[in-house]
Amino acid sequence: MRQGPLTHAVHRVGGPTPFLWPVRVYYEDTDAAGVVYYASYLRFLERARTEWLASLGITLSALEHEHRASFVVHRLEIEYRRPARLGDALEATVALLERGRSRLAMAQDVVRDGVLLARARVTLACLDPRTWRPARIPAAIAQTLKEHA
Repeated sequence: MRQGPLTHAVHRVGGPTPFLWPVRVYYEDTDAAGVVYYASYLRFLERARTEWLASLGITLSALEHEHRASFVVHRLEIEYRRPARLGDALEATVALLERGRSRLAMAQDVVRDGVLLARARVTLACLDPRTWRPARIPAAIAQTLKEHA
């Protein structure tokens, strides 16, 4: 396991500008003190990845039904730097770092007013939803990612 702070490679596949998704912190996201519970950040990151794919024209239902593929989190590393609180307006980012035959690696941040709150590296594996075994990323999806991400 890597030691020290989590960093993102500067050579993002999609260039220097990550995809941004706004997130509002609701009561359900916090603990009794009104601080965002650590697991809530995982939901924020998931929403951003889903919306990033949708912005590329890739819906999760079409991925499964038309392409017979599903993306699942294979590995996640997250570093929490500062707390978010009830009512905060946050942004969750997505930047594609690596594209493989059956995996995608992404850099994801959660920020508030430009201040980094959490940083993650998420690796997704492509699976065949009928067998739940690893599968190649469908050619049409791989092409879309190559062209737009």
